[in-house]
Amino acid sequence: MKLASYEHRGQVFVGAVVGERVVDLSSVALALGHDAISRDRMLSLLAGGDAAMEAVRKHLAQPSRHAIALNDVRLLAPIPRPGKVVAIGRNYADHAAETGVKPFENPRIIAKLPSSVIGPGAVVRRPVGVTKLDYEVELGVVIGRRAKLVSRANALEYVAGYTILDDVSAREFQLDVSPAQTTFAKSMDDFCPLGPWIVTGDEIPDPQSLALKLWVNGELLQDGNTHDMIFGVAQLIEYISRYMTLEPGDVIATGTPAGVGAFRKPPRWLQPGDKVELEITGIGRLLHWIG
Repeated sequence: MKLASYEHRGQVFVGAVVGERVVDLSSVALALGHDAISRDRMLSLLAGGDAAMEAVRKHLAQPSRHAIALNDVRLLAPIPRPGKVVAIGRNYADHAAETGVKPFENPRIIAKLPSSVIGPGAVVRRPVGVTKLDYEVELGVVIGRRAKLVSRANALEYVAGYTILDDVSAREFQLDVSPAQTTFAKSMDDFCPLGPWIVTGDEIPDPQSLALKLWVNGELLQDGNTHDMIFGVAQLIEYISRYMTLEPGDVIATGTPAGVGAFRKPPRWLQPGDKVELEITGIGRLLHWIG
């Protein structure tokens, strides 16, 4: 299933994308005791766990379900305000190599603050004074169950689904200052385009075999595969949950392959007017602009 948050006629809803239409899940959310148009509509649905997902599947099987054309709605970030976004630094071998460092022995944990999240088609507004604006296509892992001290063998059972994320970064705050202000560099307003929806885990049984691509103005700049991750999704959940509790709706940004702007020769920085497109196998394509 593809679970989406969207705006229609001034109201915000949670729905399921089926083909070129979106099915309203308001009645499902209400039946589960949740407010379908509350701020935490998707978080509430994810927190409902297996029972909520089964209710959604039954609703989609009904011929009388209400659906509207995707072209008639505005897709939002599937989780407009996650509890937390846990990002992983230099988690692809080719990206570690282009930065000139050896692979880490343990995951490098970074935070992207939830207020940086924006949705599909939105504009990343370049902050005044920032000139080294960079891109990173990443697989976003959406947590569906409270996870604490999870074993690697069972880790994928805690995943609700997967989405696409651009880990936008102001490199001057990450690479040009001492000490590095990495979380700040990655958490400015609009620096976390997310979407276009969540594809549930049953449709992606192996998250370590997905192609990732990123284009700027039609030019392919990143072309990788999740099998090149140094620490896979299950290993990341095991490691993170050893130290912090992961909750429904939390997002893990799992790292990016080689090709980021900072390490190109010469560097390739995002400019106002740029069109950025990201794609991951089995999920779809996320588009955003630079303003």
